[in-house]
Order: sequence, then structure tokens, then C-alpha cells
Amino acid sequence: MNSLFASTGRGLEELLKSELDALGAQDLQVAQGGVHYRGDDRLMYRSLMWSRLASRILLPLGEFGVWSDLDLYVGAQSIDWSALFDSNKTFAVHFSGTNDVIRNSQFGALRVKDAIVDSFTRQGKTRPDVDREQPDIRINVWLSRDRASIALDLSGDALHQRGYRQQTGQAPLKENLAAAIVLRSGWQPHTPLLDPMCGSGTLLIEAALVACDRAPGLLRSRWGFSSWKKHNEALWREIKEEAQQRARAGTAAATARFYGYDNNGRVLEHAVANARRAGVADLITLQRQDLLQLKNPLPAESVGTVLSNPPYGERLESEPALIALHSQLGRIMKREFAGWNLSLFSASPELLSCLQLRADRQFKAKNGPLDCVQKNYQLAASATESGGQIAEDYANRLRKNLKKLDKWARQEGIECYRIYDADLPDYNVAVDRYADWVVIQEYAPPKTIDANKARQRLFDVISATLSVLELPANRLVLKTRERQKGKSQYQKLSEKGEFFEVQEYNARFWVNLTDYLDTGLFLDHRLARQMLGKMSKGKDFLNLFAYTGSASVHAGLGGARTTTTVDMSRTYLEWAERNLRLNGLTGRQHRLLQADCLSWLRESNEQFDLIFIDPPTFSNSKRMEESFDVQRDHPELMKQLKRLLRAGGTIMFSNNKRGFKMDHEGLQALGLQAQEITAKTQSQDFARNRHIHNCWLVTHASKE
Repeated sequence: MNSLFASTGRGLEELLKSELDALGAQDLQVAQGGVHYRGDDRLMYRSLMWSRLASRILLPLGEFGVWSDLDLYVGAQSIDWSALFDSNKTFAVHFSGTNDVIRNSQFGALRVKDAIVDSFTRQGKTRPDVDREQPDIRINVWLSRDRASIALDLSGDALHQRGYRQQTGQAPLKENLAAAIVLRSGWQPHTPLLDPMCGSGTLLIEAALVACDRAPGLLRSRWGFSSWKKHNEALWREIKEEAQQRARAGTAAATARFYGYDNNGRVLEHAVANARRAGVADLITLQRQDLLQLKNPLPAESVGTVLSNPPYGERLESEPALIALHSQLGRIMKREFAGWNLSLFSASPELLSCLQLRADRQFKAKNGPLDCVQKNYQLAASATESGGQIAEDYANRLRKNLKKLDKWARQEGIECYRIYDADLPDYNVAVDRYADWVVIQEYAPPKTIDANKARQRLFDVISATLSVLELPANRLVLKTRERQKGKSQYQKLSEKGEFFEVQEYNARFWVNLTDYLDTGLFLDHRLARQMLGKMSKGKDFLNLFAYTGSASVHAGLGGARTTTTVDMSRTYLEWAERNLRLNGLTGRQHRLLQADCLSWLRESNEQFDLIFIDPPTFSNSKRMEESFDVQRDHPELMKQLKRLLRAGGTIMFSNNKRGFKMDHEGLQALGLQAQEITAKTQSQDFARNRHIHNCWLVTHASKE
């Protein structure tokens, strides 16, 4: 009897135990990452040929303590390596684990390699060569704390490498994980199986191999035991011939049919080639088709299983399209596959919740480093069209807002405006339209709100928005808004660099929806910018804390004699320059200055007729010489602005601080007066949020 160990992916150990038990293994014991078992040579070879779930089959050779590198060397040399393989065979040592003395796996592998080589040379035999890529003999060593275990890898290449898959799509499943997904799906081998997003076809092929009783190891030509001295070639040939006979009989008797669809033609070509190499091409129908066109290919009385590994995203920006895909998948399943079983394997349980289906069973597994879940659903026996509108209250409010705002925006000549602003407390988001794009800004939920519930509501909002606006999923951008700290308001979110033009009255602007938290255009200041344009003719205009220079553009188009645009960020100043150039505003009369605005203000002695300043509510940026609080510091700010303001000139002062109180007495002492014009600068799309900003006109006080 041989003591053996079958390794597998995390989460699949119990499934592998059942498989080995069915093959006839004895003394089965589950361990982390695999199963210990015993069996004779026939069972050993059968498990190599027939295990669909094992990654490797290993023959333990020894175990010993390691308190120094010499212990590792001596322990490895205590094994009679010349009894296992000849010196004309190549070998490789695969070492995993470290401890206080073996701190590097490469060093551990080197010491074991030295011990093996020396065991041959000390017997006067030729030194065997090392081949790390394609060794004849593969030795596995595990070091855990002070114990080392050495085993002969009977598999050679990992068992998931069946031999049929040469090309794949992105993020392919390993074949043994795919086999586990098939086994856990509840699919019965005589019934139909359909994968609507099949990629290179691995799930379908693994299921077809089961349906026609084809051993997963039948196509493999290279094995780790081939150069092992105790290999029984006659017995192996018998095992292989039995597998070939079963495959022929099983393929002839197979009644199940398999259907695969994918919208990527090139990947589908790989699936066709893989199925052909696996010997199951006649059982699988593969067709290029988008998920939205999916129909049940079988008569109404036929019932089977839909099984898939739908795509998932690790970045927030990819979620809108994926949420839409999963929502559409749920609707299609209910409409087209009534009475069928549905099983989906995913690294994102939240995305699976977009199906609007209740799972009957679920299983956990690892796909490489990713924690994944497989959920099985029993679809209702009667077809339903959609299962109702997702987030119906939100969807109805969005329709109502659109009916009013779209017409208004066209009449005003603007392409960027807010269409929803946390109108309903359960859906705490802002939705902004930028021409043909939409940005959903999620306000960070309070800590008292369950995170999973908040995330599900966000998914519902995205699905409903795409549905109501009839918007392609790739035209929706998702952002999360919360209080900004330090540099985070300037932090890049990605590096796409995707700018496009939008219209605002008579001005054109570049916006970027993905790279930064803000888009380059503060929509709530739209009327203030228009007002500045009307006030600026023939005047010298100053724009402080200028951001992307949109106020300077309106001033320039309004006929300003000069514009001076000041901001601390080089990125935003370059953006402002692009905006000015887009509107034909070039030349010396349009200056751009990179500076700390407060320092520049104290040092400048220039004179201006019209000044626009929209400072941050609070800033402690390291690039500023001191912190700034708009409530605390606005009197000093006005004192400095007064020096630059010509007689008869005007300051437009805006900020976003809720509850801001203008220090009228302080301004009076400076010889200034302020008139609040907030109501005149708030447009229809911000009617619900009257506190989004406050705006003032400040002038020299009139002399009585």
C-alpha cells in the first residue's frame, strides 16, 4: 500500500475526498490544501488518470526536523535517491516555506539539490543534472516551522493541464477548478448545460468530459512517474487502455448537449479548438452572441442547467457595466429559462445580488488569490418578464426630473447639469449628465447604515439609471464622495486621460470624468460664470483659486480686456490653458500663474476691475504657507483683495461652507460692502440643494 497525498485548491478538499473515495482510496484524511490517502499501485495510477479535482498526486518520501541548514541537507540525503531514479535523468526541487534558519526558499531548494547530487556521487555514480523547466523527476519540499516533508511528484506538470487547452481568454479558470464548479452546480450528466459567457469553453468541456466518461488525464503524454524506478509500465498501460475504452463507449452513449455563447469571436475560436482537442466538439454548440440576445435554444419542455463564471471587476470604475450585465442576466434567466437550474461562480457576491434571485445553495472556493463563491438557484417554473422595476421609487423620480430638466437644458444651451440630487433619503446619490455621459456620485453613507445594504442600493441605482436613461453601460461613471482630507481632493483616480468637449452657453470646456474626483467643471457655479461673462466687457479680470479656468473662459468670451488665472496646481493650470485655447482665447492678455493664491495676493500690487474668488472651505495643504478657514479668514482675504480692486470694481466671492456668515462689520471697517446674490446663482437643477454654495458681490463702500 502506498501513502499518497493529493493536493487541490483551497475549498475543494471535501469534494476531492469524495472523488478519491469513489475511486477506491482508503484511510482518507482531509488536510488544508489536499487529502491524505492510501492505496495500491492500481489505485495510485487510477487517481492520476481519473481525478478531475486534484492538482498533484504526491508520494511522500520522508519527514524530519530542521533546526539548521545542515539538518535540511542531512535529512534530504538520508533518502536513497539512486533507488528512485537513475543519474541520467534530470530533476528539479520545488521548495516552499521558510523558518528561522531557512529564510529563503531558493536557498532551501539549493541545499536539497546538493544533498541529492551528493548522494549519487558518494556512491561513485554520475551526478544527475538539474532541469527547472522540464525535469524527468520533480521533488517537492514543504517546510513548516521546524518540520520538513519531502515527496516525489508523480504528476509532473500539474494535473489541471489536461492537454486540450492551448489558448484561453482573459482570467481563465484552471481545469480542476472548472470541474469542481461543474460538480457543485447540481447539473446531471444526461441533461443540457448552457454557458452564456463561455470564454474559451473550459466549464463546458469539463462537463462534456464527465458526460462521456472521458478520463481527464487521457490526453497527457508526460508524467512525473515515467522516470521513477518503481513505475509499473504494464499496469499503467492497462489503466490507460481501460480509460480509452470507457471514453469510446461513453462518447457514443452520451445524450447530453452543451451550448456556449460569447461576444468575443477570437476567444470563441479558442473554445472551438479546445473542444476539438478534448474530443467533445460534437457535443458542444458554440456561437458568437451577446448576452442581450440570449434565447433558450431548447423546447419549452426541456430543462437543464445554466452555468457560468461571469466577469467581475476589481476597480470601482468597471462596476457600472458589470452591474448592468448581472441585472440583465437575472432578467433573461427569469424570462428564458423557467424551471432551469442556474449556477454562477464569482469573486463578487455583491454583483450576484444584482440578479434579484435567491440562492438555494452556495459554496466557497479560491480562484488563485481571490475568494470566490458559487451560488446555485432554482428558477421559477413560470417565465416572468422582468420581476418588476429595480429601485422603482428612484426610477420614477429620475423620470420625473428628466422630463423637466432635459427640455430646460436644451433651451439654455447647456450639456452638463444635475438630474438627481439625493431627492430620496434611501438613494443618497447625485446624478449628473455630461453630454452623452452620466456620472453617479455616491455620498459616503453614515457608519450607522449597514455597508452591504448601502452597496446594494447603489447597485440598484446604477441598474435603474441605465434602464431609465437607456444609457450604454460604458457611458456611466461611478464616483464616491466623502469629506476630502489633505491631498486627496487632487489625487488621481486613474490614468485614462479621456477628455471630451461639452457646451455651456457660448463656451466650450474640456471635462474628464474618470481621472479625478471632480470633472473639471463645477456645475453649481454655472450661473455665476454666466454672470461674470456679462460683467467683464472691457475689464481686467482676476480669477483666484481658478481650478480649470472656466470663469476665465466666460470672462474672456464676455469681452474682458485681460484675464489673469491663478491656481496652485500645474495640472489644473494646464487644463485651464486648454480651455482658453478651445475658445480662441490666446495671447499675452490671457495670463496663467502657478502660485499659492494667498501668498500671491499679499505680494501683488496689480489692479483689477473684476475679481472672482472661490476659495476652499478649509485647506491645510503643505504647498500653502499656512492653513486657511474661509469663515475665520475671509475678512483678511477681503483686506488683501481690496488693495487690488480698482475704484468701481467688483469682487464676486463664493464658497461652499454651509452656514457661512459674512462679517459685514469687518467689511465696513475695511471700506467694503457685500450683497448676497446666492439665489441668483442657483440654477433649476440645484433647486433641491439651496446650500450647495453661497455667493456675494463685494464692492467699495459708497461714500455718504
